[in-house]
Amino acid sequence: MVGTVKFEARIGELVENVPDLAALVEPLLVVRRAIREQIAILHRRLLAIVRDDEVCRRLMTIPGVGPVVALTYRSTVDVPARFRNSKAVGAVFGLTPAQYQSGEIDRTGAISRCGDEMMRVMLYEAAHIMLVRSTKWSWLKAWAMQIARRRGMKKAIVALARRLAVIMHRIWVDGTEFRWTREQHAAAGA
Repeated sequence: MVGTVKFEARIGELVENVPDLAALVEPLLVVRRAIREQIAILHRRLLAIVRDDEVCRRLMTIPGVGPVVALTYRSTVDVPARFRNSKAVGAVFGLTPAQYQSGEIDRTGAISRCGDEMMRVMLYEAAHIMLVRSTKWSWLKAWAMQIARRRGMKKAIVALARRLAVIMHRIWVDGTEFRWTREQHAAAGA
């Protein structure tokens, strides 16, 4: 296995005895290098935008939500007053169960998948990071783990993604930050 730094050198070693292949691979390596440099520039610009945006900084207090997810949410929702209440945000991103009704049949299916697909993917990734990768516990992770125990990990991640969308909207509207414990929530309300 070769890391990112030594990738080009290793490819050069592998194709040095085959001149025809080396002639084909060299332009690809140049393009790869240029793309990696441009991605680094874009990432720095994204971080600068998020650093200057107060709403994005507050959204990033939620575990699993990084600069990309915060900025995507901010640009997708745009005006939080569009939503009657915070629970409506989950439906806009297609994270609510789909209903099938015909005659006497009334079935609840998988998520509806209507709405902004990119935001749905970002919320799913943030939920996955919080639930699977993060070692820090919060009341939200404990809630999702109870769902995972009853219904399975995939459904818990989708439920957590929907809840993250609601919490992010509430944080944006209220001007608060994420509270790690329920006690902290009760103290803030008193």
